[in-house]
Amino acid sequence: MGITKLADLIRIAAPDAISYKDISDYTGKVIALDTSIIMNQFRTAVPKLNFLSPMTGIFFRTLTFLEHDIKPVFVFDGKPPGEKLAVLERRAETAGWGSPNRSGAASSQTKECLQLLKLLGVPILQAPGDGEALCARLVSEGTADAVASEDMDTLPFGAGLLIRQLNAKKDSEVIEYSLPKILEKLKLSQEETHPVPHFWQYQEARKLFLEGARTVAQELVWTEPDEEGLVQLLCTTHHVKEPRIRGRMVKFREAREKKRKEREERKSGPSRQMRMEDFFRVTRKRKQQMDGAEAVPSKASKKT
Repeated sequence: MGITKLADLIRIAAPDAISYKDISDYTGKVIALDTSIIMNQFRTAVPKLNFLSPMTGIFFRTLTFLEHDIKPVFVFDGKPPGEKLAVLERRAETAGWGSPNRSGAASSQTKECLQLLKLLGVPILQAPGDGEALCARLVSEGTADAVASEDMDTLPFGAGLLIRQLNAKKDSEVIEYSLPKILEKLKLSQEETHPVPHFWQYQEARKLFLEGARTVAQELVWTEPDEEGLVQLLCTTHHVKEPRIRGRMVKFREAREKKRKEREERKSGPSRQMRMEDFFRVTRKRKQQMDGAEAVPSKASKKT
């Protein structure tokens, strides 16, 4: 649904809760992905290819995650709560789509994306309601390490770690939000401690965020991508050029093999002389963002 100016509030009042990372910092992590956000991003980016763009976008992005040894879990929305329908109507109108999905039934495009993800060998979960609520629950229960979503609602749903801009682009800076640090700095709890306007339906909102998804997550399993199945779906059915898909799969296998060899060398290889860059990872300089007297730190320290 979105909480107005929440990102701005955190940036100004709790800047220490924000870290700036690289995609490689999430190697070995299980990341719950709010799939509806990803699909909408690709639909908006390439509106003329409204049906196909989420398919190809998810294909390339997922392989990049797997190359970095990130374990993605794709979570799909179920039936939206009544409180969210007005927001969904506005989003559909802005994007030029038809009426929003009120029933939670999978659209033809969603079914195609589900098939694609199964062929890529990654886990898929169906939320009973909001996808970000189930994503947050996976983190709070320890099933996932973080949620990747552009929707700040994930924080009030209880996700301890929210990642934004995990888009797999080269040199893209990932923004990480720590919920415990936010609550500590703002002197808040998940239930709230501050008075709210008398006309605001805070009890309904509190119930929605605190109860979240109550389903028990199934066992998460990652398997090898099915290249022939992917070619059949993307090339034969949707007419993506086959060399494009085959070439990306070759690159994927080569990148994964390279990383495997690097891991083996680190474990069993002889000790070598350390270089200065082995101790300090070079990071890109960030322009300071000013908001009145407040400034966002140029970078945040890495977790140890």
